[in-house]
Amino acid sequence: MTHASSIVSHLRSVALNVPDLAVAQAFFTQVWHLDAVAQGPAGTYLRGTGTDHHLISLHAHPGPASVRHVSLRVHSAQALEKAAQAAVQGGARVLGPVAALADPAGGVGLSVVDGHGRVYQLVHGDTTHPQGAEVADKPIRLAHAVLNTHDVPASQTFLEQVLDFSLSDRTRIMAFMRCNSDHHSIAFGDTDNDALNHIAFLMPDLESVMRGGGRLKDAGHPIEWGPGRHGPGNNAFNYFIGPFGIVVEYTAEVQQIDDSYTAGQPDDWKWPTGRVDQWGISKPPSDALKQAQRAVLFAPV
Repeated sequence: MTHASSIVSHLRSVALNVPDLAVAQAFFTQVWHLDAVAQGPAGTYLRGTGTDHHLISLHAHPGPASVRHVSLRVHSAQALEKAAQAAVQGGARVLGPVAALADPAGGVGLSVVDGHGRVYQLVHGDTTHPQGAEVADKPIRLAHAVLNTHDVPASQTFLEQVLDFSLSDRTRIMAFMRCNSDHHSIAFGDTDNDALNHIAFLMPDLESVMRGGGRLKDAGHPIEWGPGRHGPGNNAFNYFIGPFGIVVEYTAEVQQIDDSYTAGQPDDWKWPTGRVDQWGISKPPSDALKQAQRAVLFAPV
């Protein structure tokens, strides 16, 4: 039985180190259709049409692209303290006490690090935007982040015990973790490394996912997997490789579930021979995509 998290309300944003800030910013604004909400020496912060202050922050850093942290909004200040205590009890690292956050979204928060070096920044009281109208062909918010792990049980246990996520489905290659009514906000790819697999952006509708595929193709970023409709989550998808190997997904129609949803197991999620999605029209992920899904690691802390 799955349940919504008593600590985390939703996935807010992902912070990335990139070797060329101008190139990354041009992609995420001009091609990916996010809008700059704050820019400065500390980085560039990009928003969608939803209420979150930003969905991606880009920070200049030499070397390969890397993940600084994944930001999760919590329900309350008390939830921050609860998570900090659970992290310590679970043997995880907590990077300092609850404190005011320095980024333009503000609020208070703290960062917890799981046993494999993934940094989850927990945020409360950050600035949000008024809910605006959805805009065709523009992302609304983050749908999910998929993180590779060489040890799914340990990664899953961390989210369950420290952040009160629950498993919504387990396939042969992925564990889908839920914190709210979205089928998953974090998922773990069952692999032999701990890279960022991809970041998924929720689009207003299927039409926007498809038009986005054409727009990215025109800009020199062909669809690396898709179009298709996933099994777990039931969401439509197109995957692309952005600058510096950052894998991004346009998605829509993410399945909404509640506490009555029963988690499926690998035997429940098997495709007929030759299929990799519900529609049966998508080719398998490209080799380039598979390589990129292993390339962007978490920055050491």
